[in-house]
Amino acid sequence: QVQLVESGGGLVQPGGSLRLSCAASGIIFSLYDMGWYRQAPGKQRELVAAITSGGINYAESVKGRFTISRNNAKTTVYLQMDSLKHEDTAVYYCNARFRQRHDYWGQGTQVTVSS
Repeated sequence: QVQLVESGGGLVQPGGSLRLSCAASGIIFSLYDMGWYRQAPGKQRELVAAITSGGINYAESVKGRFTISRNNAKTTVYLQMDSLKHEDTAVYYCNARFRQRHDYWGQGTQVTVSS
């Protein structure tokens, strides 16, 4: 059974930092492209960052502030979020994808940026 379990969300002030983690099980982690998505109230889910065999991609809105990384030995992907802004408030989801056919999501973790 595939599981993606996110952690690390919470309430943070503008300008602060959070580190999200996504622990994967039930998959051959090293084969999968891993990504972080987010969905704010009333908006569509959007890609934040992805780490794939082809490299790393970031949404324009988070470039220079967020860093995605992975530890294949720990089957975990991370999202370091710095200089957080109000508009970063959303539910953040972890995604694991292999050859399009195998596509899994975590349950999401809430990130709220507020003073």
